[in-house]
Amino acid sequence: MKHITLLVGSTLGAAEDLAEYLAEILQENSYHTVIHTSPQVDHILIKPNHTLLLICSTHGAGDLPENIQPFYQQLLDQAPNLTGLNYLAVGLGDSSYDDFCQAIQTLDRQFKSLGANRVEDQLKIDVSLPDPPEMIAKKWLDHWLTKH
Repeated sequence: MKHITLLVGSTLGAAEDLAEYLAEILQENSYHTVIHTSPQVDHILIKPNHTLLLICSTHGAGDLPENIQPFYQQLLDQAPNLTGLNYLAVGLGDSSYDDFCQAIQTLDRQFKSLGANRVEDQLKIDVSLPDPPEMIAKKWLDHWLTKH
């Protein structure tokens, strides 16, 4: 069975709700999923053969949500070698702000700098649009799943 670890950065719960929804889709497609809402670097180093799914909303002026800030700081401080680690990245934000989806871009940049490999285009979901984030993310995830 393939494993996907979901790391969630959420302030008001939208990213967490989206993670639970995407985890269900992944489970229906024979993936074992684990969701971490207080992620730690150990969560990404513990399993050698898994894919990460980062789901993060943007808070304030392009900031990471409080629950994922310690994880980001660990990435900066420990600088683990993430070569060989595959990941997906989904951001939630409001396009009326200049820093639209800045938090996922910050995480994505750090993952790349540590050697991780993003295996699909980054998804930026505009929560101000009428389509629910789940519908947008499902289409994106279905596209990725057809290749795996």
